[in-house]
Amino acid sequence: MSLNGKCRGFVVISRRIGADLKIAKGRYRGTYVGAGTGPAGLSGKRAGNALQLDIRWAKSVNGDRSARLTVEKVGANGMRLVTTDRDPASGKTVVTSQIDLKRN
Repeated sequence: MSLNGKCRGFVVISRRIGADLKIAKGRYRGTYVGAGTGPAGLSGKRAGNALQLDIRWAKSVNGDRSARLTVEKVGANGMRLVTTDRDPASGKTVVTSQIDLKRN
């Protein structure tokens, strides 16, 4: 699977985002591009209609280099990428980003 695009905000912000994943023996491995720390490693497996992927950031984020990325199908033409991480202050898991994509 390969996902490539560009994210633009209302303020003049533009960033390349993408993920390249390969599957072998039921496990997915690949790279996520779009984080400010540089390319991040991905590894995980399928859970229903979603991929549950561990992220290994290029540099420390929120006190460590690990987080979780869930990639799920939404409806007939959509996809959602949700990144969660441990809040260093509370220790709780929080959503740090959610990207909703829709094919026109």
